[in-house]
Amino acid sequence: EEMEVLGRSEQHELKNRLSLVIMHLLKWQYQSDKRTRSWELTLEEQRLQAAACLKVSPSLKSKLDEILENAYKIGKIKALKETGLDETVFPQQCPYTFEEIMNDTFYPGAK
Repeated sequence: EEMEVLGRSEQHELKNRLSLVIMHLLKWQYQSDKRTRSWELTLEEQRLQAAACLKVSPSLKSKLDEILENAYKIGKIKALKETGLDETVFPQQCPYTFEEIMNDTFYPGAK
């Protein structure tokens, strides 16, 4: 039971980290005129934190599709709140692969 709770906690942590990366990728892509160094640093930090979660709990890799789907829904909501853009601007499904999300050189659109 303790291991189950720990596993859920790590899964929740990874989902939260990925949702923050996704939020900033969406903002980066759809509000290119408002890009800041702060966004870059947040992406860098959250990618490192997500990678650390996977290193501690490699078994989460088997649940990545589900985690990523939930992370996108949350990240999209956060991006909508922060940007004020219409909900129809962002895709229904995550437009980024897990590899892109975790790639520290990936920024949608020109940098």
